[in-house]
Amino acid sequence: MHVRFKAARIVCASVIAPSLAVAASLAHAAAPTAYVTTESAGVGVIDLDSLSLAKTYDVGKDGPRGLSLNKDGTRLYLANKATSDLSEIDTSTGKVVRRVKIGKNPEFVRVFGGYAYVTYEPGESGGPPKPGESEKDDDDANSPPAEIAIVDLKTMKVTRSVKSGHETEGVEFSPDGKLILVTNEGDDTVSVYRVGTGKPVRTVKLPKGSRPRGIKASPDGKQYVVTLENANKFVVLDGGSLKTVKTVDTKTGPYGVSFDPAGKRLLVAASRNKTLQVFDGATYEHVQDVPVGQRCWHFSFTPDGSKLLLACGRSNAVYVLDGSDYKEIKQIGDLPLAWGIVTYPPSAGSIVGR
Repeated sequence: MHVRFKAARIVCASVIAPSLAVAASLAHAAAPTAYVTTESAGVGVIDLDSLSLAKTYDVGKDGPRGLSLNKDGTRLYLANKATSDLSEIDTSTGKVVRRVKIGKNPEFVRVFGGYAYVTYEPGESGGPPKPGESEKDDDDANSPPAEIAIVDLKTMKVTRSVKSGHETEGVEFSPDGKLILVTNEGDDTVSVYRVGTGKPVRTVKLPKGSRPRGIKASPDGKQYVVTLENANKFVVLDGGSLKTVKTVDTKTGPYGVSFDPAGKRLLVAASRNKTLQVFDGATYEHVQDVPVGQRCWHFSFTPDGSKLLLACGRSNAVYVLDGSDYKEIKQIGDLPLAWGIVTYPPSAGSIVGR
């Protein structure tokens, strides 16, 4: 009897232990959290219940910028400028568990369908030209084009690398999940590829010198919005033909773009003007301007949609706004050169979502 009881305890323990581990993992992943990359101080982890900086993942001198999460929020992927690689972070410990070499100047990363798509610039030699400079003034215009590395997240290996335009920037997927669209600010184009294979489909030319940066599919999947940083506009492209159907003026330096969770508003971060602009999500009529910090490139709503978080690099902070009237609630500091921001559970924002 004693032996049978002992065996039963062993069997029971063997069943319960993994279950508890899974439960603990899910409990961790389910906690509302925002992750913020900073180019000089690792990754800030924001507790969305208290709206405070809970901790920082110290990733050394990697210089993380682009970031993306897996489906269950247990892994965070970072595009690291200093180490020219993609790192995988265990979000329960904040430790780097795997790395894969990408190439020079990796910047934007999106996780989709078991793969990470990472933009990088083999020929990058300096910053982008300033407004008013010609292509002759841009040394990178004659350098090798940027590329998109496709990383299999099971093996953490680059399966292929696809040539794009110059200075790849924003990344978006078509609503049916079959296409990936990438903005190329160095040659004023949007490149379109097949998801998974990276097979080129087409290239869309935009106004010369406009420098397209952010890109976002509309909630109904019928259009794409592309911000033009140097033209101080955004264009609306037809989802099928990719022809321009509308051009809208913005404040200076538009970059990050997203529809709100309900799809009723379009938000554009006019970074050089220190302004978040709000437009109607259907007509694209201007609705409101909201003063924010310096170099606010990327932003995300909280999972419940009640608040909006902007990563403002030159203000070294995340600005927290009310999600409905966009009034400032607070600033979360100690985030030097904040670059990008995503949340778990996932929510609408300039990097992922609407």
